[in-house]
Amino acid sequence: MSLQATLDAFKADFRAGKPPYNAPADIHPIMDRATQELISSGQATRALKAGDQMPHFILNHAHGQPVSSRELLAQGPLVISFYRGVWCPYCNFELQALEAALPAIREAGANLVAISPQIAVNSLKSERNNKLTFPILSDTNNDVAAAFGIRHALPNYLVELYKKLKNHLPAFNGDDSWTLPIPARYVVAPNGIIVYAEVNPDYTHRPEPEDVLPVLHQYSVA
Repeated sequence: MSLQATLDAFKADFRAGKPPYNAPADIHPIMDRATQELISSGQATRALKAGDQMPHFILNHAHGQPVSSRELLAQGPLVISFYRGVWCPYCNFELQALEAALPAIREAGANLVAISPQIAVNSLKSERNNKLTFPILSDTNNDVAAAFGIRHALPNYLVELYKKLKNHLPAFNGDDSWTLPIPARYVVAPNGIIVYAEVNPDYTHRPEPEDVLPVLHQYSVA
């Protein structure tokens, strides 16, 4: 089953309130409103795109060591996945799909990292729960996401809903900003130029991991 088919099936069960989700029906219009407003804002169209220079970063791995984008690019192309957090089931399905595609990504000579605003303990939870073998990096205050143009603040009504659902982002992320990255996937060539960008303000839609492979084969170094 494709990643998007998996996400669609989960979304259908979640909206139907099927166990184990048992989601209240009144939350869906609120979430849909926030998604539509983010789409209408046009922010995704203003994010970094293919042809732009990637802003370099040094972020801490879930296990504590710093990871430099320059050092990764010295080894070949880099695949970057921005995700919202371990609390987001759509993100977890995507991380699992990326893990399944990791051998093909590495065979193409590329590295893969995932970036979220979570503190280390929650990044470790992402790694453990999804059985990941690629680095999970913590983007404090969503600063790197902001440099890519994908950091956005949650509207007040969505903040209130998250609080009611006990999805307290300040506890997950270690800051009080109530900001998230728009889910995004990038491929960056060794020279630091973005050669693939997929930014979707609808968090229930994610590109297939295999979509990056033709680009990696084109830009991989021998």
